[in-house]
Order: sequence, then C-alpha cells, then structure tokens
Amino acid sequence: MFEKPARRADSFFTILYIDSGQPTARLGLAIAKKRVRRAVDRNRIKRIVRESFRHSQLTLAGKDIVVLARETTARTDNARLFLSLQQHWQGLSK
Repeated sequence: MFEKPARRADSFFTILYIDSGQPTARLGLAIAKKRVRRAVDRNRIKRIVRESFRHSQLTLAGKDIVVLARETTARTDNARLFLSLQQHWQGLSK
C-alpha cells in the first residue's frame, strides 16, 4: 500500500489510496504519535475518520485507503475535519 499509492492532501490529512478490485472499501489509519502527541486527540481523530468513512463507504467501493494526520489536525474542530474528509471522499469517488 505504501509503495505506489495515489495521494490527496490538505492541511489536515494525507490520504493514500489504491484500487483494490474488492467489492467494498477498506480503511487504514496511521495517526502518528509524532504528529498528534496526546492520546485523547489521536482517539478523537480516529473516531471522526471512521464515522466519516462509514457515511461514504458505498461511494468508495473498490478502494483501499490509508489516512495520515498532520500536526494541525489535533487543534482543529470536528466540523472542519468532517468537511475536509468529505471533500477527500468526493475526490476519490470520481
């Protein structure tokens, strides 16, 4: 997955993805302690990403996706993170 993926990025997330050929989409999370220091922040980000992915999973069928968080993600409110992820999912489903 990390060798030759396509990428999308903004100021909050980097999204790596490949076409898997599977009937469903799969999600991986790489929320590094180096980027997001506090465990409570890492867990909040993971919950937000999973929930956003769950809402868009049908439109992402056939993709393997890994989400990486950036340093600014921990200081950002939930609504802005959801909006960022929705824009990524829409870009991937095209």
